[in-house]
Amino acid sequence: MYEENDYLQISGFQHFSLCRRRWALIYIEDQWEDNWRTTAGQIMHEKAHDKNVAEKRSGTIIVNALKIASKELGISGECDIVQFHKDDAGVYLPKYKDKFRPYPIEYKRGRGQSIEADSIQICAQAMCLEEMLCCTVEKGALFYGEPHRRTEIDFTEVLRQKVKESAKDMHRIYHSKTTPKAIMGKYCNQCSFKDICLPGLSKSKKSVKEYLLRGLRN
Repeated sequence: MYEENDYLQISGFQHFSLCRRRWALIYIEDQWEDNWRTTAGQIMHEKAHDKNVAEKRSGTIIVNALKIASKELGISGECDIVQFHKDDAGVYLPKYKDKFRPYPIEYKRGRGQSIEADSIQICAQAMCLEEMLCCTVEKGALFYGEPHRRTEIDFTEVLRQKVKESAKDMHRIYHSKTTPKAIMGKYCNQCSFKDICLPGLSKSKKSVKEYLLRGLRN
């Protein structure tokens, strides 16, 4: 069990799954670089995160920006949207005097090219909901902006294990305060952190001392 001061942000799972170096640059070094992709994503999330909104439609309660956390995983954050579907096997909500099954929905810009990383993030949200509400969350959905449709995600044991392993590694790296080296890939060219990360430098076999001495000689 983690203390609240040790909680890491749930939004970090997606970054961590795609690139551990990018995650460390954001959450350890507190760096950020916007491009049109990040700006479009922020606009999309602002619409989903209309706080303090809860509405009921034909047996379904829709809640925006629901704050969640897990002591076991040491994480906290917000769900974009959680739908509570009326279900006798669900969790009892005193305000609505009935039982409902939680169904988290995460909004993403683009076409779902990082669906594995996105799935890990929303599964982490589901595991927080399970811990907080003492229930089982079997499914959720990713809503991608460009195709403008949902992709339903099953929270399998394999996916849950990836969440646990990622959370453990995130805490280890965070407390070490060490930014991992870059692992070059096709995604580097589209990454908003390219100019901060400078992934090409990681390919150099020369030490920092050699690099500095060469600069002084020139």
